[in-house]
Amino acid sequence: MSGMTDWLGSVRFDENGLIPAIAQDAVDGTILMVAWMNAEALRETAETGRAVYWSRSRKRLWRKGEESGHRQLLREIRLDCDSDVILLKVEQEGGIACHTGRRSCFFQRLDTDGTPRWVNVEPVLKDPEHIYK
Repeated sequence: MSGMTDWLGSVRFDENGLIPAIAQDAVDGTILMVAWMNAEALRETAETGRAVYWSRSRKRLWRKGEESGHRQLLREIRLDCDSDVILLKVEQEGGIACHTGRRSCFFQRLDTDGTPRWVNVEPVLKDPEHIYK
């Protein structure tokens, strides 16, 4: 194996050949999103410096920002202690990671005052109608 792919042998993919990947803002630490990667996506991410995921719904590589323009520029890749979760520290182009037009996919907070309910706590920065044409 070449030097660029030796490191992939340490990664523990699940029975479907996938590993969860957390995208985190490299500057302020905000968790932007969670997606899945296969070996090809992880290799391409490391080689190109741009986040590439595996779309389970589309059953193909998903180069983040290919439709929206909101690419994630890689600053660092980390592997957790069990070698079964990837952390990508990224610079989020356009400041929007979520397909809803928000900065982060984690925009719903559980409000436990009274009857528990989910409350949107982050604003829509750009209408998805204008992101996905």
